[in-house]
Amino acid sequence: MAQTDFNDLMWFLAVAEEGNFTRAAARLGVVQSTLSHRIKKLETRMGIRLLARTTRSVSTTEAGERLRRSLAPRVREIESEIAALMVLRTRPAGLVRLTLSHHALTRLIWPKLRPVLRDYPEIRLDLSVDGGFRDIVEDGFDAGIRLGESVEHDMIALRVGPDWRLVAVAAPAYVAARGRPGHPQELLKHDCINRRLAMANALYAWEFEKDSKELRVRVDGRLTLNDEATMVAAALDGVGIAYVPEDMVAGHLADGALELLLDDWSPRFSGYHIYYPSRHQNLPAFKVVVQALRQ
Repeated sequence: MAQTDFNDLMWFLAVAEEGNFTRAAARLGVVQSTLSHRIKKLETRMGIRLLARTTRSVSTTEAGERLRRSLAPRVREIESEIAALMVLRTRPAGLVRLTLSHHALTRLIWPKLRPVLRDYPEIRLDLSVDGGFRDIVEDGFDAGIRLGESVEHDMIALRVGPDWRLVAVAAPAYVAARGRPGHPQELLKHDCINRRLAMANALYAWEFEKDSKELRVRVDGRLTLNDEATMVAAALDGVGIAYVPEDMVAGHLADGALELLLDDWSPRFSGYHIYYPSRHQNLPAFKVVVQALRQ
């Protein structure tokens, strides 16, 4: 049998439910003769009679009734799901998936999104922590949160946080024992806590800048991590020098538990941005999330 046109099945269901070609044609918004012709073609393709016709009424044959009982609940289920999907266009509801770093999540994003879950009970959030760069379209994310300088140019990108910088820090006991580096190249003589990049499986080269001069240093040390909170803890324990976001160690610097190193070489980064393809920007739930992040 040739492939069935699902429109023909829908038209058959309308006739079977209405028991009348005139009413079914009106329900479907088609001409009665066209409807009758399509049903006959469906019966011809299937090689079985589906409707018993008289001058006054139309009823289903045994085969037609079996087809009606099979089609009706599936069509209702599809219609119900389409109606539910259409709700996403009119009110904030549904799932929003974001990929972001642990630092972005804990220091900036979660405090802003926590009220969204409270105020919009139909919005669901999927926040995937990942230190690497992701193809958000290929990986099924609605948006990503990354530093502005890292965002692809073909994406819409909106700032959601202030500029910040990475700083080198160490415990006072470490500085007393090993000395204070005066230049980034002197870090090569120190125990530094390396950062492993998630996607590339490589070590991060520490980036410095002073008087418009940029410098990258591939440090060495006995400890390598990919979690910034543990880097801070290791620095507090005197393991070595850590290079971490300044806001994560501000309290430890204030109370003297850590010392700031190479302060004049610490560069500022362009702050976190939310980036996404243009097709997402008009969905109500996504708009709520973006508005919350930009406050």
